[in-house]
Amino acid sequence: MSDDAPEDGPARGPLTTTLQIGAPSGGTHVRTHSGRRIAGRIGGWALRILVVLIVLEIISKFVTADAMRWDVVGEYLFNPKVLDGVVLTLVLTAVAMILGCLIGLILALMKISSSLLLNVAADGYIWLFRGTPLLVQLLFWYNLASFIPTLSIGIPFGPSFVELDTNTVITSMVAAMLGLGLNEGAYMSEIIRAGIQSVDQGQAEAAAALGMSRRRAMRRIVLPQAMRVIVPPTGNQVISMLKGTSLVSIVAISELLYTVQVIYARTFETIPLLVVACIWYLFLTSVLSIGQHYIERYYARGATRTAPDTYATKFRKLIARTTPVTFTAKEGTRA
Repeated sequence: MSDDAPEDGPARGPLTTTLQIGAPSGGTHVRTHSGRRIAGRIGGWALRILVVLIVLEIISKFVTADAMRWDVVGEYLFNPKVLDGVVLTLVLTAVAMILGCLIGLILALMKISSSLLLNVAADGYIWLFRGTPLLVQLLFWYNLASFIPTLSIGIPFGPSFVELDTNTVITSMVAAMLGLGLNEGAYMSEIIRAGIQSVDQGQAEAAAALGMSRRRAMRRIVLPQAMRVIVPPTGNQVISMLKGTSLVSIVAISELLYTVQVIYARTFETIPLLVVACIWYLFLTSVLSIGQHYIERYYARGATRTAPDTYATKFRKLIARTTPVTFTAKEGTRA
């Protein structure tokens, strides 16, 4: 290139680019807010305000309705009979979930085993109890005596060693626990199986290389890691079970819903008593949701996936949020 050739740009000097925080002192200013971004923010705030107004309108209609008698709600909210129904609801939920988790674990191990007989048995159980409504199963167990008057233990198609009256053994409470627990076991088996199979196969192989038996590796290595996947859907199942206990009112179990039904059948205060039941269900599910969050956080330690933030954490992050910092480049000269 000839020396008299015109220069197309500024003279190039040594690279002395520095990082400056804040607005540039000179030159072209970078536009940090475009018109589209401002319009998006305005639309976002308008949507938030619209949602708040709709929620407030729904609440106002509910609170100020003529049929809503809050004095009756306050009178029966802590009524001893209602509290007994709450306790029984919690007992049914706990027993059914424990039974369902035990059955689900056994079925999950049967499904992942190499035995064809165990696979078929587990699939048949899941097919039967997931394919029929829970209400039908409760009625079946409650009316089992009309189908099998006597429960016996003995040799199939042979003599019986022990015989018991079905009505004596299968009471209303037992029928409710069996219906809820056996049905829950079919769903929990799929949840546990998915959790176990989410653990990398190399974990089991490494445990075998260390001399662990398959049973011990499952208990000490695989299941603790699988809990990270098992806990979230299990928490959802617990909440569903808590609400599903309302179905046992069909077999005359005095849980929460049946208790308020008995009360409003006598007082004719239907809506206030149903609100009492809803308040207790919402309170219990809220407590269970908080517990699920902390259990998820415990089993998510050391993993890339963490439990979702609580609303308190989200609010603190919102308050602590700062304005974005603009990074610009500035040329200088080397000394």
